[in-house]
Amino acid sequence: MAADEPEPAEHLRYVRYLNELALTSAQTEMATMGVVLEDPDTVMAEAAIVHHIDRRAAQLLTDETFPDWAARVAEVIDGRAFMARRLREWTLLRAISTGQAWTEEEILDASDWFQRKAAEVAACLPVRMLLADRGRTRRVRAAAGRRIQKRSADE
Repeated sequence: MAADEPEPAEHLRYVRYLNELALTSAQTEMATMGVVLEDPDTVMAEAAIVHHIDRRAAQLLTDETFPDWAARVAEVIDGRAFMARRLREWTLLRAISTGQAWTEEEILDASDWFQRKAAEVAACLPVRMLLADRGRTRRVRAAAGRRIQKRSADE
């Protein structure tokens, strides 16, 4: 795109949606998400919603309101596969972060995104060790290994 060409309409809507989602209140969040998902450019709309899910889930990760929030989001996204998977993976990351049950299979079957995120933020040593040993990519294994080494050096 040349500097003198106008910004495509979908780019402008994407930025507007991100701003609206960032500023929405808890009371209007789900309605705002619903409006975004009505956009005719479904790829752009879903990208905006995934960005919002990532931001809000990170904020609420260990908060007691996370389960209710996630249940409401699941209703709004209503089976859209990619968004539903991302929400499930945030729920798994919450389980790890709050000491709830998780399985090796859940961790190893999760997406590359999840494994990278878990290697980056999970304080749970068994998860880090699992990812350092059996993470899907070299990047995940290395990141988890570095976190283990850093923890050992800090002790």
